[in-house]
Amino acid sequence: MLLGLRLQNIALIESLNLSFNEGFSVFTGETGAGKSVFLFSIDSLLGGGGSSSGSRLMRPGSTHSVIEACFLIDSKVREWLQNNSFEVIGSEIFISRDWKLRDGRITSRIRLNGEIINLKQVLSLRRRLIDVSEQGHSHLFNSAIDQLKLLDRFGSSSIEKLLAIVKVSWENWCLKRSQLENAIEEYKNTEAKLSDIHDFLLDIDQANINDPLEESNLKLEQDKLVHGVKLQESLTFILSRLKESSDDLPSALDHFSVSIKELKTLIKIDKELTIHFNDLLETYTGLEDFLVSLEHYKYSLDSNPNQLESIQTRLAEIKKIKNRYGLDLQELLIRRDQYREQLDLEDSKQQLNTLRNEEKKAKSQLDQYNSQLTQLRKSYALKLEEELVYYLKPLGLDNVRFKVQFSDASPSQTGADFIRFLFSANEGQPLAPFAEVVSGGEMSRFLLVMTTMFAEESGASTLIFDEIDSGVSGRISSAIAKLLKDLSRKKQVFCITHQPLVAASADHHFSVSKTVDNGMTNSKVLLLKEFGDRQHELAKLAGGNFDQAFIFAASLLDNKAA
Repeated sequence: MLLGLRLQNIALIESLNLSFNEGFSVFTGETGAGKSVFLFSIDSLLGGGGSSSGSRLMRPGSTHSVIEACFLIDSKVREWLQNNSFEVIGSEIFISRDWKLRDGRITSRIRLNGEIINLKQVLSLRRRLIDVSEQGHSHLFNSAIDQLKLLDRFGSSSIEKLLAIVKVSWENWCLKRSQLENAIEEYKNTEAKLSDIHDFLLDIDQANINDPLEESNLKLEQDKLVHGVKLQESLTFILSRLKESSDDLPSALDHFSVSIKELKTLIKIDKELTIHFNDLLETYTGLEDFLVSLEHYKYSLDSNPNQLESIQTRLAEIKKIKNRYGLDLQELLIRRDQYREQLDLEDSKQQLNTLRNEEKKAKSQLDQYNSQLTQLRKSYALKLEEELVYYLKPLGLDNVRFKVQFSDASPSQTGADFIRFLFSANEGQPLAPFAEVVSGGEMSRFLLVMTTMFAEESGASTLIFDEIDSGVSGRISSAIAKLLKDLSRKKQVFCITHQPLVAASADHHFSVSKTVDNGMTNSKVLLLKEFGDRQHELAKLAGGNFDQAFIFAASLLDNKAA
């Protein structure tokens, strides 16, 4: 619970130290005295108010403001501290927030036991420390989403566990659906390309493109045929010089032959010339082989007179298909092989069918869990309807009716339910959407009842109500006072109030007043301990004839607002 609060340069407060106890505490005072500073300070300390909280809370003329609170912790807070690596010493923690004004800019830091704590952490810890209800919180019940969250919160751990399963199932279905959609899109794209693929493969097959080196080889053949006359003349000249002889000019073979005969004669004189004879004979044999090969090449030039035309026709065909696709032969063959693989759609169809079955199975499982969640929510909705009416009737709503209306919604991680709170406060008035027909006073009572119903499940040990009893009559104020008093037996309860019946039932009464010293307005908070002090404050709240109000206040205190 909240043990103490220190404020320095906050709003109209220059310096203030307050101590608190368990039970029911109230803050009273005239409008504008600064009662709500207590609420705003706690809210800002624990991460509320946004980035503008400093400019709203800093006392005019100050450059440094501080809010510090001391909390007595329970097992839930102790567990949070351990999970977030904060040292746990004793049974108390100190949380502080300061604002500094420098060069026209306000900076702020929040600390836990002296260590800086980030906003995400402090908001997580906040839920275990306090729960704030105020009349301005009516927006929390205006949307279907918030109403669904409220119902789920009422269902406590039972709905929470099933919601966790639904969320996992929904994420699994979303994954399977995404995979299926991507596969379908890819399959459609492949089908759209099939016509172009077929045309390409047909062109390649008809052109008989198989060898990436065919074009270069054909060009070599073409060059040989184009220069056939030159080749013939040159080869004839070479062969005549090396092989054919005349009376005036013997051939190379003739020279070799004469030389071999002569060298053979010399061997008889000197055997050492044998090696030279063998070399010459080998050269002569090689020359003969060379001439035979050269003659074969020469004859091949005349073997197919239509070959040049055929080669040029083939080269033109290859050039045409290369230009059509902007690829060389090697690239054409690579694309052909890729397209042949894409033509086999059986694997894609099988994969598509597999994904369809998986998506269908995931959706069926999600529908099953959503159905279970809907049934569980409906059972808790009946309990919520009964308990709300039970608590609201004593608060001046004798003819109140409340119903949770269900309709189907698109599946999401929170299920497949769309709900609306339907409300009627008066006899003969039909049920209508809660946010459209509820009045301010009715909303105040609704907030109080909801907080009371959730008190056991709430992780917060301290509850704060800001003018939750606004706009209600005396009889209803008495019922609200009793409800707050009963609630304070389970939780530490604070209430900012203008109702004497509510204030009289409190265990601890703080009076907020405003004074002007040296041209500066200051708010002061006093704990009223004496009977007379409380009587005087309650009489001011009651208004009217002060003497009668004074007697009325005394009777309230004597009877404990019973």
